[in-house]
Amino acid sequence: MALDRYSRQELFTSIGKLGQQKIRDKHVLIIGAGALGTSNAEQLARAGAGKLTIVDRDYVEWSNLQRQQLFTENDAKQRMPKAVAAENRLKDVNSDVIYRSYIMDVQREELESLIKDVDVLLDATDNFDTRMLLNDVCQKYNVPWVYGGCAGSHGMSYTVVPGKTPCLNCLMETVPLGGATCDTVGVISPVVQMAAAHQVAETLKLLVEDYQSLFQKLIVFDMWKHSYSGIAVNHAKKEDCPSCGVEATYPFMQPANQTKAAVLCGRDTVQIRPPRKMERDFNKLRENLPGTNIEENPFLLSFKQDDYRFVFFKDGRVLVHGTKDITAARRLYHKIVG
Repeated sequence: MALDRYSRQELFTSIGKLGQQKIRDKHVLIIGAGALGTSNAEQLARAGAGKLTIVDRDYVEWSNLQRQQLFTENDAKQRMPKAVAAENRLKDVNSDVIYRSYIMDVQREELESLIKDVDVLLDATDNFDTRMLLNDVCQKYNVPWVYGGCAGSHGMSYTVVPGKTPCLNCLMETVPLGGATCDTVGVISPVVQMAAAHQVAETLKLLVEDYQSLFQKLIVFDMWKHSYSGIAVNHAKKEDCPSCGVEATYPFMQPANQTKAAVLCGRDTVQIRPPRKMERDFNKLRENLPGTNIEENPFLLSFKQDDYRFVFFKDGRVLVHGTKDITAARRLYHKIVG
């Protein structure tokens, strides 16, 4: 390793040589290798993180290249799995880092296996079902994690430290955290870079153990309108929170609270049921769907995109017509509803 590789980072007094050694000794787990995941991974690789584990279920498509910075046209042509393509590129960025890539759709079992020796978890996912699962797993295993999200020109970031800050479940009742996705409202690359910058800065603080410098607010910004705010959320912490409270039960790790999917017999269709009882708001859903290819009656809303048709029911169920592949159906579903 070149002796001056991290010299500019070591000159920053909040890191220094001791902090650089701590960064080198730590392990970061990144769930998702899309826009946020690739940006986070590259910045941490260049910063000299000791070990990076990257997990993603998807492959590289042409529409990814506008904002997912580790991928090339050749990756899209070959439909390379994102986790593998990211690792291949990162090895050229910094060969001193230990990389592990996994092509998988993370559920409770996979996360519990991956989290064991992790120092910080980075959220780069595309849906709140997975984020709530990440939240519970990190609470159970006492691993700090950094939430990040972006769509359109909006972005968010928040750092969760078990035992100290409100968790994501605490925030869900008081702060609007989602709705639109990149596949419904698009996204511009600067939003990704801003959200990732906040995530990586917080991650570096955690890696060098500078907990006092953590930004204890929810960051919300709009790059197009140049608005930026930090929302105080300390008041949101709940002693009876099922995810982080005194008697935590980690509800999103339970099978009953995980999204269910099944192939319908004799049909090229997968049914997806939400993890919790709900009444779907068709007005809100319609606002987030791209285009005008929508049909609706009092009982269901139908939306066609490419070769797939989505039929949404009031009780939260969705039929994904055009595939028998449950993994593909889940991916399509989360691209639409977040």
